[in-house]
Amino acid sequence: MTCPAPLGVGVRTKIAFCEVMAGRDPADGVRIQVPPHKGVATLTFDLHNLHTYSEEQVRARRAYARYTATIGALTMDNTLISRAVVQNEFRTAADLVDRVGGGAGPGGVKAVAPTGTESITIEIPEGELQVSLLGEKLAVERVDGAATYSQPGRPIAVVSNVMLEYRPGPPPKPPR
Repeated sequence: MTCPAPLGVGVRTKIAFCEVMAGRDPADGVRIQVPPHKGVATLTFDLHNLHTYSEEQVRARRAYARYTATIGALTMDNTLISRAVVQNEFRTAADLVDRVGGGAGPGGVKAVAPTGTESITIEIPEGELQVSLLGEKLAVERVDGAATYSQPGRPIAVVSNVMLEYRPGPPPKPPR
């Protein structure tokens, strides 16, 4: 997997998280190499929303946010294979999947963290040797209003636990 925007590693879970950015070019997405395979290959991953955590808002009981992120799994010629959606609500730190290390916050954690988990399974057709995960849109509802984001280069979601299952294709024929 090639992650152009690594979020970091979870402090508690030790899971690597990768941001999925909005975009139109599969070369800019989270790219997953698929070895030559017979039949369909199965791509599985966990999809999360990205929350900017504020302890002050949690204490003031104003930390409510509802996220709906939509991403696409595309071939490298920009053909859509499948879409995936994660939706969840955030109210307290208990709603976070994990805090991510490497930040300037208390305990060395970043202000942004994954929240919500949706397990995704996508079948990749035979013959496809690479797929790209690209963000489509993010809808956010907060106490102070709602907004939808889809600008290229903006983080839309987070992926983790990326796995690929496939049946290897036949070995290459030896040269004559």
